[in-house]
Amino acid sequence: MKKIYSTNRLVLRTIDTSFTRRVLDYYTRNKDFLMPWEPKREQNFYKPITHRKTLRREQDLINNLSMLRLWIFKKEDTGFERIIGTLAFSNIVRGCFQSCFLGYKLDKDEINKGYMSEALEKGIEVMFHDYKLHRIEANIIPRNEASINLVKKLGFTNEGLSKKYLKINDIWEDHYHMVLLNEDME
Repeated sequence: MKKIYSTNRLVLRTIDTSFTRRVLDYYTRNKDFLMPWEPKREQNFYKPITHRKTLRREQDLINNLSMLRLWIFKKEDTGFERIIGTLAFSNIVRGCFQSCFLGYKLDKDEINKGYMSEALEKGIEVMFHDYKLHRIEANIIPRNEASINLVKKLGFTNEGLSKKYLKINDIWEDHYHMVLLNEDME
């Protein structure tokens, strides 16, 4: 089921395999820019079949309410031709936890324009109000000051440092656990 949300300047939406080439274009344009913050990418990552499979798998997770990935488009791009970023609420856990992990990335040519703040504000609203989650956790490499400042601006607090938490660009990196709680939930 397609989900579409809008903000003042953006459209955030789920996508299907018909967007494979646009996803590949996004990652190809931003390959060097994203490299310091992501797992090492093998050559297969930059082939359409990889993204087609990922989009199918993520659609199943979205349908099962265990993930929500929203792709970011500018509102004036009415044909949804150019992806400028994505945010993902993954590993949604229900029961007494009501929590998820947050990951996000933006096109190198669109940073410092407030787009990610705008997109995250909407995404957080959806997760807290529609999905009824209590906690969102973003794990961030300590040297990624821009990302830390962004989530702090949105109300996240630092709950501590995990040593060698994720293997990023082939190196085990420490990460801060930045957490936002849904204070409206009992």
